[in-house]
Amino acid sequence: MPFCVYCGQPSQQNDHFCMRCGSRLLHESEINSKNIVSPLTGNYQQNHLEDEPSENNRIEKNLNPEKRKRSRKRPAYNMIKGRIAETLIEELFLSMGYRVYRYGMENTIPGISTNLLGVDKLSSNVANNIRKMPDFVVQKDNSVFFIEVKFRKSEQFSIRDVGDDYPYNDVFFIIVSKKHIKCITIQELRENKTISPESNNYLGNRIEFDLDNEEIIKYCNYAVQFFTHVDEEPR
Repeated sequence: MPFCVYCGQPSQQNDHFCMRCGSRLLHESEINSKNIVSPLTGNYQQNHLEDEPSENNRIEKNLNPEKRKRSRKRPAYNMIKGRIAETLIEELFLSMGYRVYRYGMENTIPGISTNLLGVDKLSSNVANNIRKMPDFVVQKDNSVFFIEVKFRKSEQFSIRDVGDDYPYNDVFFIIVSKKHIKCITIQELRENKTISPESNNYLGNRIEFDLDNEEIIKYCNYAVQFFTHVDEEPR
């Protein structure tokens, strides 16, 4: 029997959410699609809209009206994918005895995302620092880390995905795909290192975290279950 990724209660067959959480996510996505801050999630969409939007933006103007309508559902669709990836990594670190704190723009400064729209250029560096705040702070014993979680169905990630002006110097990017969970630091990205389907930068290879490989494999299997149909068009 499948179980809800959020609350752990039984869900519908081949579904990742129970009816209650599914309804809540639908409500949140409708709120976020209007750039209004949700009291439950904040404006996740605006902070993570860069997660695979560029191709959709380029081709949308060439779509017929029906396909354009489906394309405009992508922000909410990507938001849900990102939330599932974040939840997987959050639960993985919790299972390994870490304390996990939600960081990020809307968790640290609730409501600021809408106020940052159209800020003047003199304040742009400050706004950029706020928008790109990492998703999590994880802590175990005397070790503390910044974590940013991204879902990539292509399993590809490089400095182009974060930009040369990324304002933080000590962030670990954890990339969740349909098959693997990999990890790379911002410093490694700046050295032009990348994540790809052929790369060996698996999360389990990071000595900084001292994670159990069997536990990581378990969460990789969860990712396979959750993202099996991720290529399908949102309905």
